[in-house]
Amino acid sequence: MTLAVGGPAALLSGLLDRPPVTHVEEVAPRVGDPVPWPSWVPAPVVSAFAARGVSEPWRHQASAASLAFEGRHVVVATGTASGKSLAYQVPALSRLVLDPRATVLYLAPTKALAADQLRSVASLAVDGVRPACYDGDTPRAEREWIRQNSRFVLTNPDMLHRSILPGHAAWGTFLRRLAFVVVDECHTYRGVFGSHVAHVLRRLRRAAARYGRTPVFVLASATAGDPETAAARLTGLRVEPVTEDASPRGGVTFALWEPPLEGASVRRSAVRETASLLTDAVAAGVRTVAFVRSRRGAETVATVARRSLSEISPALGARVAAYRAGYLREERRSLEEGLLSGSLLGLASTNALELGVDLVGLDAVLICGYPGTRASLWQQAGRAGRSGEDALAVLVARDDPLDTYLVHHPEALFGHPVEATVLDPSNPYVLGPQLCCAAAEGPLTQADLSLFGPAALPVLEELVAAGLLRRRPSGWYWRPYKRPEIDLRGSGGQQICVVESSTGRLLGMTDSGSSHFMLHDGAVYLHQGASYVVDTLDLEDGCALVHAEEPDYTTHARDVTTLSVAGVGSSVRSGPVEMHLGEVDVTSQVVSYQRRRHGSGEVIDTRPLDLPARELRTVAVWFTVSPAALAACGVAEADVPGALHAAEHAAIGLLPLVATCDRWDIGGLSTASHPDTGLPTVFVYDGHSGGAGFAERAFAAASSWLRATRDVIAECACEAGCPSCVQSPKCGNGNNPLAKAEAVKVLDVVLTNLAAAREAAESDIPDTSDVAATGLAAPAATASEPSEPVVSTAVTPAPDVAVPLIGSVVPAVAGPVAEEAASSGPGAAGVTSEAESPASRPRAAARKRVRPKLAGADGATNVADGDATAPRVPRSRAKLAAHPGASSTGVEPGPSELPAPRIASAVPGSADTAA
Repeated sequence: MTLAVGGPAALLSGLLDRPPVTHVEEVAPRVGDPVPWPSWVPAPVVSAFAARGVSEPWRHQASAASLAFEGRHVVVATGTASGKSLAYQVPALSRLVLDPRATVLYLAPTKALAADQLRSVASLAVDGVRPACYDGDTPRAEREWIRQNSRFVLTNPDMLHRSILPGHAAWGTFLRRLAFVVVDECHTYRGVFGSHVAHVLRRLRRAAARYGRTPVFVLASATAGDPETAAARLTGLRVEPVTEDASPRGGVTFALWEPPLEGASVRRSAVRETASLLTDAVAAGVRTVAFVRSRRGAETVATVARRSLSEISPALGARVAAYRAGYLREERRSLEEGLLSGSLLGLASTNALELGVDLVGLDAVLICGYPGTRASLWQQAGRAGRSGEDALAVLVARDDPLDTYLVHHPEALFGHPVEATVLDPSNPYVLGPQLCCAAAEGPLTQADLSLFGPAALPVLEELVAAGLLRRRPSGWYWRPYKRPEIDLRGSGGQQICVVESSTGRLLGMTDSGSSHFMLHDGAVYLHQGASYVVDTLDLEDGCALVHAEEPDYTTHARDVTTLSVAGVGSSVRSGPVEMHLGEVDVTSQVVSYQRRRHGSGEVIDTRPLDLPARELRTVAVWFTVSPAALAACGVAEADVPGALHAAEHAAIGLLPLVATCDRWDIGGLSTASHPDTGLPTVFVYDGHSGGAGFAERAFAAASSWLRATRDVIAECACEAGCPSCVQSPKCGNGNNPLAKAEAVKVLDVVLTNLAAAREAAESDIPDTSDVAATGLAAPAATASEPSEPVVSTAVTPAPDVAVPLIGSVVPAVAGPVAEEAASSGPGAAGVTSEAESPASRPRAAARKRVRPKLAGADGATNVADGDATAPRVPRSRAKLAAHPGASSTGVEPGPSELPAPRIASAVPGSADTAA
């Protein structure tokens, strides 16, 4: 796979003639529409932009800037490289010039983006602005100077939440003069993370009002469905949208690439294929970024590309590097500068570089696996050609049902608008802890409740009953001595330092949840192509000690998972099929790891681990089918576990078609007889405490979701199942049992009965179906749809059990989520059904979900970047009753790990679990 040096044109012509290309989409170039500078822009600001080469703004930039300067909250939602930065820089800098006392607060979801914007604002050299970054990397000696002197502070929601708002008294002067709040890349604030950020912004509005200010909010977003509604929900304000993109754009050639088969039914790894393509690109002199979904995947792509290029020329090998969260600040900045200067030609990155970092001069983007949403896909593809030049983007499909579907159905990518950004601040798992934070910053008054929505009062009553708040005539007061500790990004624990034991050198950091899979004792840890083996992991001290070693094996963690139903919120019954939406309790524990040889994948051994279990109360969608219906459609009793298992694998893989998520965000479980249903059951659940909206979306769009699942399985040419349809590389039971043909029969039964239920509901003809929902045929959220999650009226609720209704997540930079553990036997028929009834769970258990954990008084010192995450997520402290529910083992790692193998449980059933 070697191309002659000839730049992007040679690379393009060499790629598009190859058999792996299944489709080529040409995106036409666009001519820009410039307009004169608005009359209110002061001369120093015009001169500063003119010195940068900007003689006139584009029409959408001028429109958004004018709305903001007039005091109207605005969201500008246009394509990548459309100049959204100018749209908020112009009004912000103009106000700072016209009012020497005014201040501006800028919020970015990642440190890389904030650092990039600092360079941009500083390079304008407008007198008196004094821009500065205030984040976890900022030395403490500089923080006081920034508070007292900077007028343009760039930070992130984590630092705002953990340092600025709790210490608002020290920021009083800054807040008293706050004119603008800029929320950049606001489309990334989705699901649980977005719901937390929505409350952080409300707390900011409350703090500013305390000092007599009502700042104008300016939000910047990639192209998204219904940005006005999403921005309004994020800020709690009425927001004016600017969506007509008037910037010029070069043409984009977008290729869909399916790696070739290696053997009868196994395709070449997308990671290896991406590394090969990156090698070709760098050899051709094409400046390229390869986006890879996991940290280890990014390291692998960079390592393989470096080795291949070094065989051609050692100098070429040195021009490729990996970029991911967890690197130290100096390493990240050095890599960014290397890519901008051209000393680096190739970079393998996680989504840490997806956002608006101005990577001028990139020629091509390689996307290793569908990133989960069309919005992210176009955001990553837009990193190339940022100077208006033509560019190349290649989506390299993983051996995965969704990726396979997309490369053979390009209309699903190019024929649909991008998804709406969905979040729900009323999620009690988010609202309760955030109200505690607000009360710790200052007593909550009745007037404050309008900021937090109508759900605030009942949650406050729960917090009072739990002893966390005290009700006084003047408001609600925080009772504990220490402030509440909340992880906005849902990582589930503190940061873990990775330290080389022989030298004491700090190599990097990761979150506590990921450490169970990446940094357990004996794990192989990769850092910039170098291998280390973990000696010890100390979760209490937040430290993993490692030593340098080049073993001939890789390590893969495995966990045990149990799931029990806590309550049913919405239901559809039609003949032998039932579909439900409700709360479930999931408990998982990493119990062992495998060592597997490089190349062959041969299992050397399995070694036990002793790590604490983790509990999760979340939202799930599940369907049941009666054994009689399965027998009637030709599914033999012995094939039921394999049929359900295969349907579950494919359903998890296809859920991103109808929900703004990817399979890293969800888990699942299938069993021939679950103790809480007594029937063959398939569960799919959100991998975030309280839910993230994916299960709600799956319930609302069940027909289209399961129809696509059925079609992928039926259309696959394999005989007994393959990774493109029903197999999962994360299945620790070796994808056994799987019954491909029987899975189609199961889904046919489900789809037929859901269609009957829908028809009966539409025609209002009485039948035997009990229909408790009407959204079964809803398509995926698009720009024309409201971004509220669709959840139906409950018909069979469990008493005293709340089902939170929330939207989708990033992610991001989101915590790692697991998937796929297989059944070890003929189903869960032997599992006892003497489980605690969901209806018998006390109200107190539901109340405990809002109890936050407590933190010390110090603010954050290290805030996560890109796909890594920071502090601890609040989760339910309700004790799970002893429950013999279906359990299994294994984990599908989140974006920070490679796929982990699984083993079977002693309790039959198959699980796709959340880590």
